[in-house]
Amino acid sequence: MTLYNADFEKAVRIGRPPNITRLFPNSKALLVSGKYIDNAMIQKGGCMTIAANARSHIIIRGVLQAAQKANAAILIEIARSEGGADAYCPVSLWNMARQVDAIANELGITIPIAIHADHYGIKKESDLAGAREEIPSLFEAGITSIAIDASHMPDALNLLTNIAVSDLIPTWAGLETEVGEIKGNQGLSTPEEALFLIQGLNAHGIFPNWIALNNGTTHGIEANEDGIQIELTAKIHNALAPYRISGAQHGTSGNDAAKLRRIARETATTKANVATALQMIGWGMEVNAFGNAVMDANGDVKKVAGEGLDEKLWAEMKAYADSKGIQGSNFKKLNLPFENKILGQPRAIRERMAARIEAFTYDLLVNVFDARDTAPLVIAEILEKESYDPGPKAQRMEDPAQWTREKIMEKAALLNPDKGPEGDFDE
Repeated sequence: MTLYNADFEKAVRIGRPPNITRLFPNSKALLVSGKYIDNAMIQKGGCMTIAANARSHIIIRGVLQAAQKANAAILIEIARSEGGADAYCPVSLWNMARQVDAIANELGITIPIAIHADHYGIKKESDLAGAREEIPSLFEAGITSIAIDASHMPDALNLLTNIAVSDLIPTWAGLETEVGEIKGNQGLSTPEEALFLIQGLNAHGIFPNWIALNNGTTHGIEANEDGIQIELTAKIHNALAPYRISGAQHGTSGNDAAKLRRIARETATTKANVATALQMIGWGMEVNAFGNAVMDANGDVKKVAGEGLDEKLWAEMKAYADSKGIQGSNFKKLNLPFENKILGQPRAIRERMAARIEAFTYDLLVNVFDARDTAPLVIAEILEKESYDPGPKAQRMEDPAQWTREKIMEKAALLNPDKGPEGDFDE
């Protein structure tokens, strides 16, 4: 049984943001601003933590159990494409905080957790009106951190869109921005593009915790041939150093442990998104050391007998996927239609699924990301600040008069970046 000590009890009283205390007045789950998670990684140094993609209830359980064992502060997240209005996952932007809070209380979880709305995509100017209507509802539902992703648009509109929604994001909330749409080794981000975005935000008094880049990563079930480009990442982070912004690394699945350790130690990355690996491991798929599914000669995933899902249920899921033409990374679209059947399996099967996720996540947190014992750093800062808001890391350095809409358009015209090929690059 977990013992709640006096420091933890006080952190719960004063460290949870107003939306969390309103939603969960009697909770003992320490749901906090993403700012605190970022700060803890910076304080420890040379480490990053998991931003676990919560495609299903069982993933949340396994990840929370691992974080508790590692004594690590973490983020739980879902992307808008996965858990938004057109969701294909049962965990959504509106029920994620509720699920995390319930599980944390059930299991006696005492590590700090940020609830992150990842890749809140605003892909064209006409999307802005809907975003302005929807974003407040996310915070009303318990989100404590958000990634505004307007990277699909040209640089000027990316910046202007981030500015246009900034008034909707509570000042206490964690904030991520993005430059360069995730396209693998094409359309790579540059220091000039990243500086343009961060300097423009700075001029408007907006200080993100994280910036996500197209630094060679991909999303999905298989590794990109080249993977994350560490030298490029470090170069961009060094250029941004005066603005005190951390890195958010997308597409962590598929990159080997040695590369991920280098990212933690050689760049300013503090947040590492992990999605597909957690799903496939929980289901009981055979995976390689990188967390990628191992394919058979026909290009199909391989189920490990006696691991993960019940064999009969997996056969039903696979038959459904085949009938719908679902393959590879699109296996994630099995989450919504099968969540209730997954939760309806015998307890022993549900627990072995969560245990598999727990073991993988614990190894990442402790042996790869070096996030062990970062939970007490968050609690200590909450007690020091006596607030749910640690405040911004940065301060205004840029002249607002040089970052009007007209000047933003002029500056962007000088960038002339390579955005890579057109296409639907899903989050």
